[in-house]
Amino acid sequence: MINTRYLIIGNSAGGIGAAEAIREVDKAGSLLVISDEPYPAYSRPMISEHLAQGCPLEKMLYRPGDFYRKLNIQTFLGRKATRLDTAKHIVELDDGEPVTWEKLLLATGGLPIIPQIEGIERRGVFGFTTLDDARAISEFLKGKDRAVVIGGGLIGVSAAEALVERGVKVTIIEMKERILNVMLDEETSNMETLALKQAGVDIITGHTVASINGASARDTASSVTLDDGSQLDCNLVVVAIGVRPRTELVSATGIRVNRGIIVSRHMATSEPDVYACGDVAEAYDFIYNENRLTPIWPNAYLGGRVAGLNMAGVPTEYPGGTAMNSLKYFRVEIASAGMVIPDDDSYEIVSQQHGDHYRKVILKEGLITGMVFAGDTEKAGIVFSLMRDRVQTDGFKEALVAEDFSLAALPEEIWRPRLAAPPQDKARVVTAPEQPEEILVGE
Repeated sequence: MINTRYLIIGNSAGGIGAAEAIREVDKAGSLLVISDEPYPAYSRPMISEHLAQGCPLEKMLYRPGDFYRKLNIQTFLGRKATRLDTAKHIVELDDGEPVTWEKLLLATGGLPIIPQIEGIERRGVFGFTTLDDARAISEFLKGKDRAVVIGGGLIGVSAAEALVERGVKVTIIEMKERILNVMLDEETSNMETLALKQAGVDIITGHTVASINGASARDTASSVTLDDGSQLDCNLVVVAIGVRPRTELVSATGIRVNRGIIVSRHMATSEPDVYACGDVAEAYDFIYNENRLTPIWPNAYLGGRVAGLNMAGVPTEYPGGTAMNSLKYFRVEIASAGMVIPDDDSYEIVSQQHGDHYRKVILKEGLITGMVFAGDTEKAGIVFSLMRDRVQTDGFKEALVAEDFSLAALPEEIWRPRLAAPPQDKARVVTAPEQPEEILVGE
C-alpha cells in the first residue's frame, strides 16, 4: 500500500497549479500525481501543432522536464485510478494497488463525447483531445486525402486546420446552424466560416452523421451518411462534438455531482478532504453568479492553485472564472469572454465594425457581462479586466469599442491603479501608455 499526504489525480493545468501551490506552503509533505496518460504535463492546445507540423513533445511541455524532481513530486504516469473510497481515504489503481491519502484533488478533466453513430468503432475514426489522438491520426494519414470532422466547435475547427496544413480536404459537419456557436456570436462565427471556406474547407450545418460506412462490417471508414440520406466519401473521420466532465470515479461516492463535480469557493467538494478543479468541476462563474462548467486552461490552473493552498492549510477563496477563448484559426484572430449572446433584452450592446475589425461589448446596469473582439484583439485584455473587476462603465462604454480605445480612454481613477502610476500634477497633460492585459486561454 502506498501512503501520501497529498494525492492529485490528473496531470494537466489544474493538477500542476495545485502541486505548485502545495509546494509553496509545504516543501516536505509527500505528494503523488496520478495520470492515465504516460507523458509529463503538456499543453493540450498544442496537439493541433503536433498533427500539423510534427511539434515534438519537448516543445509541448507545460513545465520543464525536471519539474517533478525539483518539486519532489512522485508520479504514477500511465496509471489509472479506478475506485475511490472517500470514507477510508483510499484510491485503487488499475492494477489493484491501493493508495491512501490525507488530502485529495480530483483534476480528472473531461472525456470526449462519443455519439451513438453506426460504424463509430471502425478503423479510421479518431478523437482529438490528447497527444495520442494526434499521433494516431498523423500515422494513419499517410496516403489519405479526405476527412470528415464531426463537430464545428473549438476542437473540430482546430482539427480541421491541422488537417488542411497536412494537405487533406476537410468537410465539417455541425448539427447547429453555425460553427463555433457556443463561444462566438453570429458575426464572428460568419467571419470564421468565410475563412474556413476560403481555405477549402466545406461546412455543412444543421445536419448530423447517421452512419460511418465501410465496404464491410470490419472495414476502415470510407464514407459517412448524413441524417438526410446524403453521403460523403472520406478515408478519415474525426469525432469532435465536445467533452463531458470525467466524473465516473466519484459515481459510487457521496460527492455531489450535477453536470460536473460541485465545488465551493474553496474548491472543496461535498466530502471532507476532497477537492476538485478544472474541466471536471462546476465552479463559481462571476458573470452568471452561479456554479458552472468553464472548461478552459486558465480557470483550471487558478482553480488548482486555490485547491492546493486549501489542501496545504491556507484558507483561500476562488475569485471566480468565466468562459474565455482566444483563437486564431485560418488567420482570423478572435477573443471572446463571458456572455457573448445576451439572455434577454435587459442587456445593452455596444458594437463597432471597421472592415475586418469587429468589437462588441455586452453590458447590464453598466457592468460588462461579455465581449467579442475580432481582427484586432490587442485591447481585449483591458476590456476583460474591467469585466473581471466589475468596473462600472457608465460614462465611457462607447469608448470600449472605439478604434482608438486604450487605457487612456478610461477615467483616471480606473487606469492609474492598473498602471501603478504615481500621482501627477493636475496641470500636466498625461497620456497613459497602452498596457493591455493578456487573455490566456486553453481548450
